[in-house]
This record gives sequence, structure tokens and C-alpha cells, in this order.
Amino acid sequence: MSTSTTPPDGASPARGALLGVDVGEVRVGLAASDPEGLIATPVDTLRRDREHGSDLVRIAEEVRDRGAVGVVVGLPRSLSGEEGLAAGRARLYAKALQRHLEVPVRLWDERLTTVDAHRALRSSGVPGRRQRGVVDQAAAVLILQAALDARRAGRPAGVPLKARKPRTPRSGTR
Repeated sequence: MSTSTTPPDGASPARGALLGVDVGEVRVGLAASDPEGLIATPVDTLRRDREHGSDLVRIAEEVRDRGAVGVVVGLPRSLSGEEGLAAGRARLYAKALQRHLEVPVRLWDERLTTVDAHRALRSSGVPGRRQRGVVDQAAAVLILQAALDARRAGRPAGVPLKARKPRTPRSGTR
């Protein structure tokens, strides 16, 4: 039996399918896990639709069709852990997505996943010109698989939308 509600403490559900989302400026990669939440697989690459939100609607449909218990959106932080412009955009996208869903949306630190996705595609023989259409899916798979592995190890599959990493004090300032 899979858990379909969010625990009261805001922790991610212990079992059930999750979707992973890699947000880009032009495209959105989508991945999904199996019903038991063990393995992430690519689903689709969606065109960002800022005007009508058809990408958000498509993700919501996928959540319903798969009976997913949550969605994990990649949060691109810098190597130092700081959140820049891209992280802010990912947060806005996650909030917009949450308005379309009844399951929780969580954020996953996705430093270097797109780089890793390109590397994996190259090593599997996908030519550079063909990577553009699938690299977002591959990045979504990496984001989702990391979240699934964390959840299986008893750690949260990302952080709730409202949680932000505290700013670190800069040297010489108080």
C-alpha cells in the first residue's frame, strides 16, 4: 500500500511514485519513478509555455495519471551553495507548479546535474546535436534518482518550497 498523503511534519511520503522536473529557460525535463519509488526513468521534454502554462498542465496530468505522491523540482545552486538567478526562477516555477497540484512539490539541490547528463549522453553515444532534446530529461532523471535514493535512506526527498538555505555571512561584514 502506498502513502498518498503528506505526513503532518512536511516530510516527503515514504512510498509511492515521484516525478522529477529539470527547469530550463526553454525546455523542462520530466522524469518519473516506478510506483514503488525505486527507479527514475525519462518521460518527456516539454517546451516552456510562459503564456499559457501548458507545461504545468502536462506535469499535473502526469502526476494524476501515475498516482504520484509528490514532485521534486531541481534547484540549481552554485558550487558554494548560493542561490542565484536560475535558482530563483526554479523556485518561481515550483510555486506555479504547486498551484496546479494537490501533492507536495519539493526542491532538490541539483548542482551539476546538466553537466552530468551531458557527460552520460556523450558516453552512451548520443551525438551532441541530438543531446539538446533529451538532456533535460536526463537531468530530470538524475535529480529524481538522487531524491529517491535519499528517501530510501530515510532522508527527505528535497526541501519544502518555503524552506531556503540561510545566507552565509560574507567575510568582513557583520
